Amino acid sequence: MSILRRAAIALAASLLSTAGASAGDFSTFQSLGFSPDGKIYAFEEFGIQDGSGFPYSNVYFIDTQKDAYLAGTPIRVRIDSEEADIAKARADSRYKAKALIDQHKVLSNTGVLAAFNPMGEGNVDPRRIEYVPHAIEPVPGGSYALTLDEIALDLPDMCRDIAPDGGKGFRLKLVRRDGQATDKVLHEDTRVPESRNCPISYQISGAVAFHPSGADPVHVALVLVRSFGFEGADGRWIAVPFRP
Repeated sequence: MSILRRAAIALAASLLSTAGASAGDFSTFQSLGFSPDGKIYAFEEFGIQDGSGFPYSNVYFIDTQKDAYLAGTPIRVRIDSEEADIAKARADSRYKAKALIDQHKVLSNTGVLAAFNPMGEGNVDPRRIEYVPHAIEPVPGGSYALTLDEIALDLPDMCRDIAPDGGKGFRLKLVRRDGQATDKVLHEDTRVPESRNCPISYQISGAVAFHPSGADPVHVALVLVRSFGFEGADGRWIAVPFRP
């Protein structure tokens, strides 16, 4: 048996033995904003890592036209000390991201956090979210709606002993645009990236909208992915940009 497979089995056993006694970590989401033309979107996720107790902060810069990270990003900071303050991790990641933040002026163009259903909110549909992309009243135009479906995919080798029932990806659709029904696929996984750390489930948890001057609006769907951690499920964020 390979070292990788032995480690995966040990992780699965650890999850079972610690259930009810410990907990994973769900990172906090913080939208930063857009470049003036809407071509770049940035956000931060931060928290205390399960298992180690180390504080971390990750800053993401996404090319909204290519749906890809900017070169050299994400910017990840973890302080390998249980005594470290999470504020220090956040300050360090912002310092490392400062050049990109200033270059793309993302803090000057926050957009609208049009909808947000974090994991702690009850009585929400984890597969659908509806929102209006303007923070004014009366609201111009109609609402937008997104749906998420989980799809079966092959798992990376490192996850096969942890999740023997198979892997999960997701398909994201726009099903309402400006008040009218539509059926547009915005994203569909063809594989499960190793960076998702053996995903358990997905939830459509929010939407951000930005209306740049002289350019088409940009929306960003916020997907919460639950994955296997050392002490329970961990939660991390995926941002999917689209132009409706």
